[in-house]
Amino acid sequence: MSISFTSSIISRLKREITEIERQIANDKSKIAKMNAKIKQLQKDAKDHSSPAEQSKLTQIKKLNAQAAQLTDMQTDLAKQLSVKNAELRLQLAKDK
Repeated sequence: MSISFTSSIISRLKREITEIERQIANDKSKIAKMNAKIKQLQKDAKDHSSPAEQSKLTQIKKLNAQAAQLTDMQTDLAKQLSVKNAELRLQLAKDK
């Protein structure tokens, strides 16, 4: 392969890796915020017995489902990241 073609592949892989890493960081932040919100809702639901408690329990279930979905996405992103890093190492080895 020409050096120009290999360089463009390496640049693309580096951009993709950076984007995946950024997405992982954003998702981790979202999960942390959701967990904080869940803890707050659980605390509020324990402190008060009212019809609003059902609403809080519904919110907790929804947030738990969203957090689980983001966690699954984190697993997929981690797999993609390892594949891209392996591909980058391969391209860098070819470039030498």
